[in-house]
Amino acid sequence: MSAETARRVRRTSRASEADRRNAAAALQRALDRRDNGGETGH
Repeated sequence: MSAETARRVRRTSRASEADRRNAAAALQRALDRRDNGGETGH
C-alpha cells in the first residue's frame, strides 16, 4: 500500500512539474506577444 502511494505521489509530482513547465512556456509566449504589440501587431 505504501509503495503504491509512493508511486502515485511520484507520478503526480512529475505531472505537476510538466504542468509547471507548460504554464511557464505559455506565460512566456503571452509576454512575448504583448511585448511585440499583440498577435497581429508587428
